[in-house]
Amino acid sequence: MRTLVVVDAANVIGSVPDGWWRDRRGAAERLRDHLRTYADEGLPGHPGPLRVLLVVEGAARGVGSVPGVQVESAPGSGDDRIVELVAEATGGGAAVLVVTADRELRRRVEAYGARCAGPRTVRPQRGGGAAEGERT
Repeated sequence: MRTLVVVDAANVIGSVPDGWWRDRRGAAERLRDHLRTYADEGLPGHPGPLRVLLVVEGAARGVGSVPGVQVESAPGSGDDRIVELVAEATGGGAAVLVVTADRELRRRVEAYGARCAGPRTVRPQRGGGAAEGERT
């Protein structure tokens, strides 16, 4: 079974002050498009292919899915939707990696057996630097 990678879009996008607040939907679309690579190639410690799920909220709601990346528009709190998705997936026996720096969200999803990694795991790296390792 492929590992499910759930990406907290708001947290990952907000981790770099690159002007994302001027176009939240566009920032979510750029992240979505960047994530496509990981669906096939995998992430450190998680060889591909992966199932990639990007959870968006607020102004980014309505961003569409693309091949390799499913986009889930949270009807309310993105964190609450991520916890629901993790509970469902781990309940079905899937391995889940949640990408977020949000400590409370990490605590909540780890209670369901998910692993967590920080935003740099999936952010484009300047100068080809190494990605941030996952936390268990």
